Amino acid sequence: MFDGTFRGPVDKAVKPLGRALRKTGLTPDHLTVIGLLVGIGAAVAIAAGNLWLGLLLVILAALPDLLDGALAKASGSSSQRGAFFDSTVDRVTDAFLLGGIAWYFATDPDFSGQLAMLPFAIASVSSLISYQRAKAESLGIDAKGGLMERAERIIAICIGLAVEPLLIPILWIMLVLTSITAIQRFVKVWTQAAVAPVTQERIEMRRSRRQSRRVARVERRRTSVPRRRD
Repeated sequence: MFDGTFRGPVDKAVKPLGRALRKTGLTPDHLTVIGLLVGIGAAVAIAAGNLWLGLLLVILAALPDLLDGALAKASGSSSQRGAFFDSTVDRVTDAFLLGGIAWYFATDPDFSGQLAMLPFAIASVSSLISYQRAKAESLGIDAKGGLMERAERIIAICIGLAVEPLLIPILWIMLVLTSITAIQRFVKVWTQAAVAPVTQERIEMRRSRRQSRRVARVERRRTSVPRRRD
């Protein structure tokens, strides 16, 4: 939800920072790795019961994730490999954060050990959401959107860490909204994929023809001999 609504304004706001970071010699992958390491530190702090330190590190871990895209655009280094690496690291960071919360619940005597399953349930449904989007996009179908995407999950975790009595209720709300998001994406993809085979065949045929025409135009330009002037 936030990704679709605020992505444009946020990208515009951090664009000058991307240009500034380009002068440091850092690459987007460097920022991605820094975010991962800080995220792991946040997970360790949360697991040890230092929620305020964990909150600070979660916020710091979000900054490189926010700036790596701006740096990639400013330096002209945007690539599919970088996008894949960034997305993979995001999933790993999320797993560490939720694992740290689970460890905190499992080892703190104030909580029931069974409560550790709550973060794991959120992690499981979150993985389903990521898989739905990846699979849909591999089929050429849009699967973005939903009530509880990654940005919302990070914000919710930060609120729970800042106000400890709200941590458990927020996690339950996260689980419910994440499950609703998974259902929303399933319905969205299912609806888009419900195209009659004949219609889909015609769509693919038109795409193939357009691609063939583009290739032919490029080939003509490449092989054309410029006219000589007398």
